[in-house]
Amino acid sequence: MSNPEIEEIPIRDDMIRLGQLLKLANLVEDGVEAAELIKNGLVKVNDEIDERRGRQLHPGDTVTVNGQTVKITAA
Repeated sequence: MSNPEIEEIPIRDDMIRLGQLLKLANLVEDGVEAAELIKNGLVKVNDEIDERRGRQLHPGDTVTVNGQTVKITAA
């Protein structure tokens, strides 16, 4: 099932950390909010809950928070 609501987030480098992506995609206000969401198991990476704020993400990965999904693309 495809989701037309997926927003693409381009990144300059070949990877970005999960906490940084949440801020870049405006899914959180700041790093403290990102850390809380991740710690509480409210962030999914590629449809699986991930509790590692430093998780390395690459183009093609998806991240879902509060029902909003973003997909990383190469800039």
